[in-house]
Amino acid sequence: MGSEPSALNAAWFVIHKARMLRPTTDIELAAHALVSGQLVAFPTETVYGLGADATNADAVSRIYSVKGRPLNHPLIVHIASSELLSSWAKDIPEYALKLADSFWPGPMTLILKRTELAKDFITGAQESVGVRVPSHPVAQELLRRFTELGGLGVAAPSANQFGRVSTTSSAAVMEDLAGLMRGGDLILEGEDSEIGIESTIIDCTASLPSILRPGAITKEMIRKVTGLEVSEGLSRVRVSGSMEKHYSPMAKVMLDLEAVPGDGLIALSDVVTPAGVIRLCEPSSIEEYASQLYSSLRLADQLKLKRVVAISPKGEGLALAIRNRLAKASAD
Repeated sequence: MGSEPSALNAAWFVIHKARMLRPTTDIELAAHALVSGQLVAFPTETVYGLGADATNADAVSRIYSVKGRPLNHPLIVHIASSELLSSWAKDIPEYALKLADSFWPGPMTLILKRTELAKDFITGAQESVGVRVPSHPVAQELLRRFTELGGLGVAAPSANQFGRVSTTSSAAVMEDLAGLMRGGDLILEGEDSEIGIESTIIDCTASLPSILRPGAITKEMIRKVTGLEVSEGLSRVRVSGSMEKHYSPMAKVMLDLEAVPGDGLIALSDVVTPAGVIRLCEPSSIEEYASQLYSSLRLADQLKLKRVVAISPKGEGLALAIRNRLAKASAD
């Protein structure tokens, strides 16, 4: 790879067709690319995102085209800090502000009533918008510089083909999307996504918060900060990752079965690997399970496995989020 990468978790550019450049102003170039209407894939602490200027209808339409994403499927707007929240959302309840103060930057998306800035091409023609402040240092710096150039937010779903396994490394983004992106589009490289599954999505458009997609910010954490009861999945708001089948590899995913020779196996390290079974990962904790899940599903496809057996982790919190992703990956 040449000389040692620079700061900010070794961020540099991988340009379409796998040509690499490593200038000292790499994130600055990415910010300018967003302003000029190009797409930029970038790391977050959850998964990699495929970003475009959230106020640029043409640029956002290319996200849908590159991913093969349904046009009524809303996007999440990533902002540099909570100071920009009022640009995108109005009538923000007090409990949502408490959540933002407690968990931003971090793996949490808030669904709020939209302002005029949040157009139908972002919201899927709904009257609400999803917003978050990511904590990955590369994402933070990219959004900061984009804001300095006059940008207000970056729309960014996961950087992979729609319905397939989300990406947690720049190599996975290259594999999925490089052939679909065009000259001027960029992929920012950084350390692999630490959490490894998508943000918790919380509907804040009603009097009580509702979790629409589980993640690293749990019901217990939300209740502790807000003092409110938290429901799950009761809202009719459409959000990312809400389809029954999602996060799916080419291999068939089976849950909580005995793996047989030729199967791939995803399970905590205390689960013994049967003879002839290909161990895809053996995390020692729930956190490791989450961070390794998507790369393990991608490895199964690289190995051309026909079937993957995943032993679901027990418990609440992040384990619940993992089971949510496994259930969608295994759906017919």
